[in-house]
This record gives sequence, structure tokens and C-alpha cells, in this order.
Amino acid sequence: MTRILTWEEIEAALGGVDLVAEMERAFQAYSEGRAVVPPVGELLLEEPRGEVHIKYGYVREEPGYVVKIASGFPANAELGRSPNDGLMILFDRTTGEPEVILLDGCRLTDLRTAAAGAVAARHLAPPVVTCIGLLGTGIQARLQMEHLRSVIPCREILAWGRDTERLAACLRDLRELGFDARAAGSPGEVGESCELVVTTTASEQPLLESVRPGAHVTAIGSDTPTKQELSAELVARMDVMVVDSRAQASLRGEVARAAAQGRVRLEDALELGEVIGGQPGRTSAGQLTLADLTGVAVQDLAIARAVSGAPPQA
Repeated sequence: MTRILTWEEIEAALGGVDLVAEMERAFQAYSEGRAVVPPVGELLLEEPRGEVHIKYGYVREEPGYVVKIASGFPANAELGRSPNDGLMILFDRTTGEPEVILLDGCRLTDLRTAAAGAVAARHLAPPVVTCIGLLGTGIQARLQMEHLRSVIPCREILAWGRDTERLAACLRDLRELGFDARAAGSPGEVGESCELVVTTTASEQPLLESVRPGAHVTAIGSDTPTKQELSAELVARMDVMVVDSRAQASLRGEVARAAAQGRVRLEDALELGEVIGGQPGRTSAGQLTLADLTGVAVQDLAIARAVSGAPPQA
């Protein structure tokens, strides 16, 4: 019989889940070739503008598979509604029967994305971070900073956003999380001032063109072929490029944009799961490093299994 979990039930289950550890296991399974993840299904809508992502996959030694539908409709904010919605479904891999429907409203996608940012910082950030830079003012901006607290001791944030009112609200929320958060006048000021920069916008034009020596950048926002937060020149200057999936990075993300312009080679990028598994990523404090994260279905499988009571991935 198919179980249906409401957000209230899912939220209660999340209290016992180490999301950073779950994401590490998921990325490692993917990079070890133990996962089957087809290309992302994508529907881009006009008038009003919206996007729908369909991600699905399984890990070979596990009994189930996941299908996730996540939508984003920016104009919903003007209606007082969340811009994101969606659900996940866990299926029995033997019979195809839906076992659990998770009515998460896209919140699990938000959380697994934020936890992935913490994983990237844990493995790639420089040894000393005195200020964290943030581009963006939405839910992902807040969640990225919330999850960074478990892996980065720094509590100074310099944040930038286009809308001053939304930026002020974001800064208030970050202060409630225990950060000393202040506003930057431009993305360039963020890049010049911070050793760790996280970009969380839906920009279709590059915002960040330079960072200080030895900095790490985690780029979150470029999850469709039309989005771009970093200049190709900045990507080309990176000493270490890390993606969550080379297959996906050939189609979307910052590395894909730079590769299309001939500035970098996709084959030079490491996968995050490879770095977690022991392949050298950052090897000195002075290197520039990038984590280009577009979101992989193994993350959805990991978090869905965790909150539905299934055993963790091996």
C-alpha cells in the first residue's frame, strides 16, 4: 500500500537525519558508477515564466528508485505564494509500485541543495575563512548559510542582492541564525572581500567576474542551460573545477558555459564524489576552487529514503 507523507511528517523525520553525510554518500555512489541517472527532464514555460525539472534514478544495490518533480514560478512571490513546489515518489524497483509519495512542496530539494553546498565547502574551502560571500536573497541563500554553520566556523557574511528590501530581509534572517551579516554594494565587492563565496541567484548574465586569491566559489543557481552567475573568464582561472556530475555539466552550469566558449575542458573537471572518495581537490591554500552544482537525482533518492525510514545508502 502506498504511503503518503505530508510536509509535517517529513519535517519531523528530518530531525534525525544528517543531511551532509547523506549527500556525501550519494555523491560518492554516483562517482563510483553505482548510480543510474538519466538526463534531466525539463519544461520551460512562458507567460508566466516558470520551469519544471524532473529528476529520477536509482543506486544499483538499493531496492527502490525515485522520481522527483520540482517547479519554480518566480511570479508566485507577487501572489504571496512560494515560488517553488513539487513532490518526490519512491518506487519499488522490483514491481514498479509507488511505495511512498512525499508531498514536500520542493522543500526537500531546497534542503538537499543546501547540504550539497556544505559538502563542497567541507572538501574545497580554504583552511582559513574570515568572511563568507553570498549572492542572492532567496530561500536557498538562507539555507546555504544555515548548513554552512556545521562545516565552516566563520560567522561573518557579506551579501549582495538586486532588491534592497529583499536583501534587508535576508540579512535579518541571517542574523537570527547567528551570523554577523552585512550588505555589499556589488557582486565585485563580495568577490574581493571573501574567501568563500556562494552564488544562489537565477541570473542569466554573469554576476561574479573575479575573486580574491585562494578563494573557493560554490555556484548553485545555474541549473538550466540559460542561467549563468560566473563569467567564463573566472571559471577559466580556477585551479580546481569540481562538478556534481560531468554528464550534467556538459549541458548546464558554469563549467558548461565556459567549455562552450572554449575556455575550459570538461574532462579537466573532477566530480564531487571523486573528491569525497579521496581524489585530490584543493591541495594548497592559494588555489582557486569552484564547485559547480546543478543537482543530481541521487541526492533526491538519498533524502527521500532518509525521511521515509529506508536504510541509508551503503
